[in-house]
Amino acid sequence: MSKNADLHARRLAATPRGVGVLGDFFAERAENSLLWDAEGRRFIDFAAGIAVLNTGHRHPKVTAAVKAQLDAFSHTCYQVVPYEGYVRLAEKLNEIVPIDGPKKTAFFTTGAEAVENAVKVARAATGRSGIIAFSGAFHGRTLMGMALTGKVNPYKINFGPMPADVFHAPFPVHGVSVADSLKYVQHLFKADVDPKRVAAIIIEPVQGEGGFYVVPAELMAGLRKICDEHGILLIADEIQTGFARTGKTFAMEHHAVKADLVTMAKSLAGGFPLSALTGRAELMDAAAPGGLGGTYAGSPLAVAAALAVLEVIEEEQLNARAERLGAALKERLNSLKSAVPQIADVRGLGFMVAVEFNKPGSHEPDADFAKKVQTEAMKRGLILLTCGVYSNVIRFLAPLTIEDAVFAEALDILDAALKA
Repeated sequence: MSKNADLHARRLAATPRGVGVLGDFFAERAENSLLWDAEGRRFIDFAAGIAVLNTGHRHPKVTAAVKAQLDAFSHTCYQVVPYEGYVRLAEKLNEIVPIDGPKKTAFFTTGAEAVENAVKVARAATGRSGIIAFSGAFHGRTLMGMALTGKVNPYKINFGPMPADVFHAPFPVHGVSVADSLKYVQHLFKADVDPKRVAAIIIEPVQGEGGFYVVPAELMAGLRKICDEHGILLIADEIQTGFARTGKTFAMEHHAVKADLVTMAKSLAGGFPLSALTGRAELMDAAAPGGLGGTYAGSPLAVAAALAVLEVIEEEQLNARAERLGAALKERLNSLKSAVPQIADVRGLGFMVAVEFNKPGSHEPDADFAKKVQTEAMKRGLILLTCGVYSNVIRFLAPLTIEDAVFAEALDILDAALKA
């Protein structure tokens, strides 16, 4: 039995099926955009831990920062004995997160925790309970995260009932217009919840799991207007879009309006578990002392990594690089439309790009084709992820630091997989 096969058998015996796993091989080591499995096979990583590695596997600057912190101390629990790194990172995010006025930041461990705490802060600050989210959204696997998430399979199956006072409006895609979405929010106020009971509207500037659909400027501006009219807070979930992925440090920078609260995680700390919630100072101070936090929230090691990540983004001009890489990827995909009639759409901001597949000559989603492309690419050494409510979309999340030669190699593999 091969080493991968042996590990696969052990995994099936030791871990639950609910933790779904894409590959049947196991990581041994990784460097920037490359990963090697337990048997030495090389892969180009276009998944990047689901958008966690914008600065690549083991960036030297990130690794050095974590090693230095480990030599000092690894954990105190910030709520027991605080440390400067936490404060310094909060100060840095307060400078760069696109929110008007004075800001404050709290740290957590996972993206779902950031979302949960955004809801807590919104409710504490407004004295209201209702939250509006969108179809196709993904906000986490905790109970509140699941409730906010607008996709049933696999995230909600057998896990109900969901927390109350969560409402969904249709996202403007698949025949739904921006006007339809905004009209439906107003319909919720008539049919389901008094706007005076709504604490916040939460939205991803680019839907992640939902299919990499970019929020139209008119929708974001319309939501900001509704929020201002009714005293509702606007929460931007930047967990997947943040830290240069879309060609801006934050995707909300593509919009003329700003959010009141912003959630962050994934690429914030270059592979170390860290999330953040930044918001207007008066909102963030609404929770009583002890109401926010967590034993591992703001891990010193992850904080050190995050400070290094922010330096790498600036020093290596990763926003501009995301634009260049994304443009090249979209150009290649669009050039394949005549040879691959299943390609229905190529979209995205910066290097947050996706290709959607429908059955040729129709609007019927083709999840089988997306899966076949993913499988064929994997055989050829390229790791890809699918997404979308109908699972008919492939998303591309390669490190922004990917070497030009490796990127070119990946495009050739993708080309061959699509044609195969």
